[in-house]
Amino acid sequence: MSVKYCGLTFPNPFLLASAPPAANGEMIERAFSLGWGGAVTKTLKPDHMEIVDVRPRFAVWRDHAGKVAGFENIELTTKRSFAVWCSEITAIKQKYPDRILIASIMAEVTRSDWREMAKALEAAGADALELNFSCPHGMPEKGAGAAIGQVADITEMITVWVKTAVDIPVIVKLTPNVTSVVDIAKAAVRGGADGFAAINTVQCLLGVDLETFVPQPAVYDYSTFGGYSGLAVRPIGLRVVAQLAQNISLPVSGIGGIATWEHAAEYMLLGASTVQLGTAVMLQGYGIIDDLISGMTEYLRRKKLSSVRALVGKSLDRLTDFAGLKKDNTLIAQIDKSLCVHCGLCVGICRDSGYSALTLKADEGLQIDGGSCDGCSLCTIICPQKAISIA
Repeated sequence: MSVKYCGLTFPNPFLLASAPPAANGEMIERAFSLGWGGAVTKTLKPDHMEIVDVRPRFAVWRDHAGKVAGFENIELTTKRSFAVWCSEITAIKQKYPDRILIASIMAEVTRSDWREMAKALEAAGADALELNFSCPHGMPEKGAGAAIGQVADITEMITVWVKTAVDIPVIVKLTPNVTSVVDIAKAAVRGGADGFAAINTVQCLLGVDLETFVPQPAVYDYSTFGGYSGLAVRPIGLRVVAQLAQNISLPVSGIGGIATWEHAAEYMLLGASTVQLGTAVMLQGYGIIDDLISGMTEYLRRKKLSSVRALVGKSLDRLTDFAGLKKDNTLIAQIDKSLCVHCGLCVGICRDSGYSALTLKADEGLQIDGGSCDGCSLCTIICPQKAISIA
């Protein structure tokens, strides 16, 4: 399960992301005692940068079964002093020298703040620095967070400031809230970055209470745009990690919607060397590390892979641009009559959103008009019995 990322060796690829589960030293130590391979601290900032959180600051979107599919937060950086963090980082590394501890930092566009924090954290024993150029709420109003990571020149400049101040790896955490994440990443490369973390949360507005008309989460009947995380953002995170892996040679730590070993494996197959979990830990606790490690171990054994490192980038050669995809007009829907229960859902959907290729007859059951079927696959998604395939 051992992996390398930015020249650092992790006992396993699972890290706590920079989020509430990594809010202080005691919490990180407890996670390490349970088996987490590394952690990124909740974002540190200069003491003179005032941080005042609102209450409440979380809201969720649930699917029809009641499971949390999307999570919004409007929480800011740590409120604890920088000196306290430095002492805790030293203590954590003394107790868990084999675990990788990365310090997340944020400041306004002030050279001295970035360099002084970086030097102090290196002296405290941090294994690497993660530059938070990507928080989409609250901090951009102060000229920090995504206000930095959405501008290539500023991204490059601050990366240079930090990289020339320390000898430990410097990781840039990227925002998905840009037109081209690759362009921002290339700016970080020019600045000397050693690797990337992607993605931070996606800017969002979770919803509106239809009775009170107040957007959520409500803070005294007002709200603001926040950061979206959880299962719903995984496709965005996978896209960004794959784009980075295709275009830039630096290692990536994958973040966004990871809750199971399967999700982690997807990120690694698309180029991530390590993965970070935040929302899933907030909803399930540190104990999920057992299933992550055991599930990944069994998967490697089943696939006859000698190491988790063998997963990294293994699926990238299966990605191409749209023009490179094979156009096969012979593929149409196929019905497994042993599974079909004649519910008719696919017929109505194909009529309303497809090509009216399906009919349900009392004597013959579900029928497909091969000449009309366009092979779009919508019926395979709608079918509750999984009785339809495209072949």
